Amino acid sequence: MVDSIASTSLLGHRPVFRCSINKDGSLRRRVNDFCKFPVNEFVGCRSICISSVSAQSRRSDKWGSCRNGFAIKALAAQLTKEAYSYREEHRIPKNLGYPVDTGSSRSSAGSWPPPNMADNSAIHNPLLRQEMMGCGWLGAIFEWEGVIVEDNPDLEKQAWLTLSQEEGKPSPPTYMLKRIEGMKIEQAISEVLCWSRDPTSLRRMANRKEQIYQGLQGGIYRLRAGSREFANVLMNYKIPMALVSTRPRNIIEAAVRVIEMEGFFSVIVSAEDVHRGKPDPEMFIYASQLLKYIPERCIVFGNSNSTVEAAHDVRMKCVAVASKHPVYELSAADLIVRQLDELSVVDLKNLADIESPEFGFGEPELEMEEEDEETRPSSAVGVDDNFWSSVTSLCHVYLVQTVQKQAQKKEKEMVWDDLPTPPGLTL
Repeated sequence: MVDSIASTSLLGHRPVFRCSINKDGSLRRRVNDFCKFPVNEFVGCRSICISSVSAQSRRSDKWGSCRNGFAIKALAAQLTKEAYSYREEHRIPKNLGYPVDTGSSRSSAGSWPPPNMADNSAIHNPLLRQEMMGCGWLGAIFEWEGVIVEDNPDLEKQAWLTLSQEEGKPSPPTYMLKRIEGMKIEQAISEVLCWSRDPTSLRRMANRKEQIYQGLQGGIYRLRAGSREFANVLMNYKIPMALVSTRPRNIIEAAVRVIEMEGFFSVIVSAEDVHRGKPDPEMFIYASQLLKYIPERCIVFGNSNSTVEAAHDVRMKCVAVASKHPVYELSAADLIVRQLDELSVVDLKNLADIESPEFGFGEPELEMEEEDEETRPSSAVGVDDNFWSSVTSLCHVYLVQTVQKQAQKKEKEMVWDDLPTPPGLTL
């Protein structure tokens, strides 16, 4: 035990035990046991082990008392305590630096009322500041095709097939064409179709594809029913509107003039303004910055699940227009309509309500506990295996019992056969 302490202790020496005799106030002799170490410096406090053995046994043992197990165990416990206290003192900082909530800051967690992200303390006009904090302060972001004008996916597919034939590339399958909906042409060619990664070739093929599409369309745009009426309502309530599209800017501006909606959109985001299309939310973020609205107060109007995904990624609300996809496929959106005139300003205010989760009023999300593999319930296949194994064992028991009953029956029949037949009795 002494060797183990000497090898594992912080001091690295064998303890030396000795007795000392002192006299107290009553002139009685008191014997104390001291465990000392032959070192010059000592880390920690001085270790003094006082044995609980009687004085008579100490006098009889004298220097052989170092074999006393109690003193050695006490010394080992003291050294262990000093070692761990030394480590904890250097590992845990004394000042953790936790912030103290004095109740004066509104932005502190758990304060009431919770902070309003739409509030801007730099605005000195109290009426304007109060209006911005209300749910009526919102912006609308519209997609071009499928929301404002009718979408024609057949022309889009034909344009991609024509471009693949001109470039000598394989024709893109249908699932790829669905995947590249809403993407920039350069992004679709380089990341999905993998036709080229050269910037010059990408620009050339993107321009050529757009030329093919515009040639097939012929510059004819059909305004969707209810789009103009809804835009007029937003204009009356002074709600700013933005238009986003992956088409070139000159084509979008010309199309807006064709449908006679020049003064409706205060912001237009086109393919030249962003690097990536949907499902990346870059277009919507840039539009909200141009509108000078926070993303939580912007409502996106689209017609695909990629639009819903992009809007929710930046905490925007999304209204899905069921123009190309059925209603049940757009269930992830906040609202689903067939035409824009089905909406009212009240519906938009409810979407941009201040008591929404992103403004601090929502219920906390429940954290899912991770289950260990050992406690995880077995799958359906495992349940079937257990079921059939139990059925097999039951069948085996039934067969064994049946065989035993038949054997007992045969033994009884053999006993009756062996018995002698009484005279005069015929069976």
